[in-house]
Amino acid sequence: MSTSRNVMQEVSPKLAELTADMLFGDVWERPELSKRDRSLITVANLVALYRTDQLRGHIGRALDNGVTKAEISEVILHTTMYAGWPVGANAVRIAKEVFEERGI
Repeated sequence: MSTSRNVMQEVSPKLAELTADMLFGDVWERPELSKRDRSLITVANLVALYRTDQLRGHIGRALDNGVTKAEISEVILHTTMYAGWPVGANAVRIAKEVFEERGI
C-alpha cells in the first residue's frame, strides 16, 4: 500500500512539493508555536472537519510531538462539544486504531 505522501507525489508532484516545503518546511517550523501545540491544533481541526485520513497520521504525529493519549482524548472531547457528536464518535474510533497500532 502506498503512503499518502507517495500517492501525492505520484498524482500531484507540485502539491507534494508545496506540502513538504510550505506546510511542513515553513509553517510547522515557525517558532511562535511548538510542534506539540501545532499538533493539538491540527488534531482538533481535523476532528472538527471530519478529515479521517489526515487525522490518523496527525494523531501519530501528535504522539511523536509529545502529546499524550489522555490529551488526545481530551482534544476529541472538547472538539466534539463544538463540532458535533458524529465527528467525535469518528475520531475516537480512529484514535483507538492509532493507539492500538502503537501499543499504547
